[in-house]
Amino acid sequence: MNLCPKCDRPLWPFAMILTITSVIAFLTWLILGLSAIEPWQRLLVTLIAFIVVGATLLHYVVSCLRRHCRHDHPIVQGRS
Repeated sequence: MNLCPKCDRPLWPFAMILTITSVIAFLTWLILGLSAIEPWQRLLVTLIAFIVVGATLLHYVVSCLRRHCRHDHPIVQGRS
């Protein structure tokens, strides 16, 4: 993550990401328990849901932390 080194990075957004993804993965596990699929397929789909939701939320949180940084950064010109 390329965040500003001057900014204080709070840990609570990342704890919330872990909490939200865990709840969604657990609900996915429970819902798939009602279907007639193999346990390894159920685990695989739950793991995929955990990774996709976690990656999406991580991308969102990091982009918000970058956007709301109040430190002055030099404008980087396009690289050739």
